Amino acid sequence: MTRTNTALLIALGVVFVWSLIRPHDYFTWFLEVFPAIIGLVILAATWRRFPLTPLLYTLLMIHAAILMIGGHYTYAEVPLGYWMQRVFGTARNDYDRIGHFAQGFVPAIIAREILIRKNIVRSRGWLYFIVVSICLAFSALYELFEWRVAVATGSKGDAFLGTQGDVWDTQEDMATALVGAMLAPLLLGRIHDRQLLRLYPERGRAEGEGSEGSPVAQRH
Repeated sequence: MTRTNTALLIALGVVFVWSLIRPHDYFTWFLEVFPAIIGLVILAATWRRFPLTPLLYTLLMIHAAILMIGGHYTYAEVPLGYWMQRVFGTARNDYDRIGHFAQGFVPAIIAREILIRKNIVRSRGWLYFIVVSICLAFSALYELFEWRVAVATGSKGDAFLGTQGDVWDTQEDMATALVGAMLAPLLLGRIHDRQLLRLYPERGRAEGEGSEGSPVAQRH
């Protein structure tokens, strides 16, 4: 494990401990934070045989921190969201939008990395389309999960839903995730490609020599 990854884990560990101490309520905290816990377990189990790029590790830690902060306060009561509401004049606490933007932005790089490294998609156009489609499907799946939790728990699930009286909250959440998924490859694609080539230089050379269709090779 690199020093950068170690530093990221330590920083996230501090956020996790802070998040766990006297949250708004532990039921909501668990629902919000458990995806991050599951993700960290998967990363710990796979980092030796399938190490990720530094960019992706960093994004995953940031996303986990967003979930932990939301879990501590509940998304509707995060102080940053109230600050945004005052500064931008929004009708509600919009920290929830940050979480759903990250829900599209970060999985887009996850999907992109897996699809490229497993050589599943070679065309840049199809890669972009499939990455965005995967993220939108994941966002829809999460909204369905929120729905079933709300049905199963009644009023206990209100803080988890965090709709704040917005009847279009589900659609706006998915639209925000879609924007994140569309922007991530456009903003970070070149950086991601360079890190992929550094992680697997031999494969990058082979793809560059053997096919102009490689999403990584096309940029080099």
